[in-house]
Amino acid sequence: MTSPGDLAATLIGVGLLLALTLGVLALYRVPRRFAPAWAILRGTVQLAAISLILSGIITNPLWVAVALLVMFTVAAATAGRRLGKDWQSFGQVSAAMAMGVLVTLTIVFATGAVELTPRYALALGGIVIGNAMSIATLAGRHFNETVDSRWDEVEGWLALGATPRQSTTELARSAVRSALIPSTDQTRTTGLVTLPGAFVGAIFGGISPIAAGMFQIVVLASIMAAGSITAVVVVGFLAPVRTRPVPLG
Repeated sequence: MTSPGDLAATLIGVGLLLALTLGVLALYRVPRRFAPAWAILRGTVQLAAISLILSGIITNPLWVAVALLVMFTVAAATAGRRLGKDWQSFGQVSAAMAMGVLVTLTIVFATGAVELTPRYALALGGIVIGNAMSIATLAGRHFNETVDSRWDEVEGWLALGATPRQSTTELARSAVRSALIPSTDQTRTTGLVTLPGAFVGAIFGGISPIAAGMFQIVVLASIMAAGSITAVVVVGFLAPVRTRPVPLG
């Protein structure tokens, strides 16, 4: 159990980091500078709530499935808001993420790479869903921004008789590649630059470093697979462009 001293130290540390974040952004006059602070506060409340909830459902397959469904819905809604703030965007992101997550987790658990238990399903599912959300957002926004900035080129292709999808083919491929760069760099530098949270958490949980490393490799491969599918499907939905896209906020 966490002692009052540990809790106080955590609150002080987070408070100072929060103040530092706000101070740096304020000094540089960054727009919407309070967004990261609200994200930290919201994350704190949500983690506190989910920690209490998970302590009671971690071994129950039904409740773990419900928890994953809630995670997925929130993730899809978050990415959807970044790409359009309408039901169409939510539906497209949901379909893309569902395809990536379901195909990836099916392979992982069907092959036995990770044991299919409620605990592992929740851990791996949460990680894959979260990363698929980020990759969906990056792919969609990069595609939108690139098409907007190179609209003359797209119009040129359309004038030459290309279909709306053909006119943005190269831009769509570039968007997928750009969306995967953070995950690719993280995977390439694992163990050299960072020790991933899943690896460290597994060791702290009593698993041997070798077993933890094997689990982390599965996690990284799952992120890349789910992210690749998600990015391709999201961009596939967006690629048939007939009018110049409205810049996303």
